[in-house]
Amino acid sequence: GELFLGDLLSQILPPAHYKLQYRFKSGEAVDAIVKLRDDKLVPIDSKFPLENFKKMLETETEEDKTRFRKQFLSDVKKHIDKIAKLYILPDEGTFDFALMYIPAENVYYETIIKGEDEISLMHYAYSRKVIPVSPNTFYAYLQAILIGLRGMQVEKGAADILKNLARLTGDLEKFKGDFDLVGTHLTR
Repeated sequence: GELFLGDLLSQILPPAHYKLQYRFKSGEAVDAIVKLRDDKLVPIDSKFPLENFKKMLETETEEDKTRFRKQFLSDVKKHIDKIAKLYILPDEGTFDFALMYIPAENVYYETIIKGEDEISLMHYAYSRKVIPVSPNTFYAYLQAILIGLRGMQVEKGAADILKNLARLTGDLEKFKGDFDLVGTHLTR
């Protein structure tokens, strides 16, 4: 998961806007962060509990599948709680949410899309401010972030232009004063 996460980040974002294995003051390391405006960070965790998921796929009886699925969903909830506790740290510059990267589409489907109980895992994750993403949905998030980063560059360029125009206005005011003075002297 970490390898695919790093690869996807490097393909889409400029190196200055993400970092792998980012350490917080607590000593905890998140798999990656994306740096946005005003040095705000989006933490991304790619570790994922797959042991019971594999057992669920390999077992043959429906009873065992159900049992391993329940254990798997319990593992995922614990992982969501861990992400919420360790990586959502607004006092260290993170946003008030984190991304949970699920490394395979089939795992994402089984975990998030195929919610059979009344309170799905997706709702549970959102309530803890953890956003589950698959490789495809993460790609879409990164594209949106990239568009935002480009917009910020345009905004910065526009701010520089406005600053230069303000300076030019001041220079033109000084020139106008000098020009008026020369005109007054020529009239005399």
